[in-house]
Amino acid sequence: MDRTERFYRIELLIKSRGGVSFEDLLTELEVSPATLKRDLQYLRERMDAPIVYDRFDNRYRFEAGGGTSAPAPAHQLPGVWFSEAEIHALLTMHQLIEGLDAGGVLGRHLQPLLDKLHGMLGASEGEARELMRRVRIASPARRPVPSRWFERVGSALLKRQRLDMRYFTRGKGSESQRVVSPQRLIHYRNTWYLDAWCHRSEGLRRFALDAVRELHVLEDQRARDVAMKTVEAELDGGYGIFSGKATQTATLRFDAEAAQWVAHEEWHPEQQLKPLPDGGLEMRLPYADATELAMDILRHGPHVRVLAPAALARQVAEQLCAAAQHYP
Repeated sequence: MDRTERFYRIELLIKSRGGVSFEDLLTELEVSPATLKRDLQYLRERMDAPIVYDRFDNRYRFEAGGGTSAPAPAHQLPGVWFSEAEIHALLTMHQLIEGLDAGGVLGRHLQPLLDKLHGMLGASEGEARELMRRVRIASPARRPVPSRWFERVGSALLKRQRLDMRYFTRGKGSESQRVVSPQRLIHYRNTWYLDAWCHRSEGLRRFALDAVRELHVLEDQRARDVAMKTVEAELDGGYGIFSGKATQTATLRFDAEAAQWVAHEEWHPEQQLKPLPDGGLEMRLPYADATELAMDILRHGPHVRVLAPAALARQVAEQLCAAAQHYP
């Protein structure tokens, strides 16, 4: 533990406990008495920390403001970027990253930051493990991605290099070789996607990283840059992860039971919601490919009805009938 971490930890221990004895500080910091005395002196004289020694309680505390009953004045070390609550939030986010990152690549690179946060928080290794046990990130239907893909894609993305990959297209059941210029990474519904300019098809395409079979960085080939506004316009206009500009508008009617949930959900950034007199809800939203939209509609079963367009209503009805055939 370096001196900066000790400073944060001393302040946090005093603040959280209202006061700490010299012996407890020695135990928590695992330093010599001489080092602790120098740290306390530095905090008082150079950092203006209002730390005083209470002889009656035999502990160090922050000096009260105004009178003996007034609260201690607010104090923050120079260069403190995170409050205690923010550090807890960051540790929780670290748990999320580890859960999303197959192979722990991101977690491994962020470990030095995590160690610093533990030091600033004053958390022992046991306390840190206990915190992590109390945060659980559930990722149902997650499609794992080999950790090496993250390193290669991330490197090419930042260094603006092209990627040579062998890609499996599920819809066609075939593999193809592609050279692409990466534009951005997307994590959507527990799956990672790469938006890239495909030099084979001469256009923007979205690739699921779990469908990549081989991947190599072409370090000597500069990636083609595409304006992010163009990427967003080309790939974000449709519904869900299916790319393409929206060409149709769906109108859905949810009954009162489903409306209480759907009213707080964002199915599409441009959706329009209209409350109905009977407690139901009407939703209008644009889409290009109906595949994912139909799956979300089917999720609500008898509590939703497709009012328009007719083609979408038929598609949902056909899938409902096909599913019913499995239950005679």
